[in-house]
Amino acid sequence: MGRPAALVTGANRGLGRGIAVALQARGFDVVANDLEAPPEPLAGSAFVRGDVADTKQHARMVEEAWGAFGRLDCLVNNAGVMTDVRGDLLELSEKSFDRVLGVNLRGTFFLTQRVAKRMLATPADAFRSIVTISSVNAFMAGGTRADYSLSKSALTMLVKLYAVRLADAGIRCYEIRPGIMRTDMTSSVRAQYDRKIADGFVPIRRWGEPDDVGRCVAMLAAGELAFSTGEAVHVDGGLHIQTL
Repeated sequence: MGRPAALVTGANRGLGRGIAVALQARGFDVVANDLEAPPEPLAGSAFVRGDVADTKQHARMVEEAWGAFGRLDCLVNNAGVMTDVRGDLLELSEKSFDRVLGVNLRGTFFLTQRVAKRMLATPADAFRSIVTISSVNAFMAGGTRADYSLSKSALTMLVKLYAVRLADAGIRCYEIRPGIMRTDMTSSVRAQYDRKIADGFVPIRRWGEPDDVGRCVAMLAAGELAFSTGEAVHVDGGLHIQTL
């Protein structure tokens, strides 16, 4: 049995890059996907160009990913976009809604469908998994980014649906809910969350880092929770805990 291989969408930077690095450290061959090739490719990885939102590209993307190392044992649905403009949901535009749902939900659903079919058609003797990155916005209402929150909450059900469908085939499905992460996506609200974190908004008083999510993905992809599926894992410093 050779090294397992994983496809990571949105792998050029932020959480995706951290996930790719952690998977490599765990012994995976990594196929990185993004809109354009990264300026500094991850050594030893393969790259597949493609837009998750464009379902017409999915067949090519999956075949190229599979062919890079002759197998695919893990899909990490990480690619995602934020709302166009943070603001009052009463002012949310249809353009932003369609763009965010198109990438975060529609694209993710159909890429998962494509990979799942390919996995089912190719028996394997290794642990296989599909790990989807959602957000604490899957259950915490973010009124200034309503389209983003809606897309992430729908991913919770996406994971459960695929978990039930693929369980008999030995393919485990997991959701990871990052909290306040230090990435480009949060750069515009860095000062705001610096203050909130310092004031105890997050019990573990620091920003989350890409490596925090990466190590969690690698643990799941390696099969350390093999008797769990459809599970949501919080990587948020305790932000999800309700307190009085």
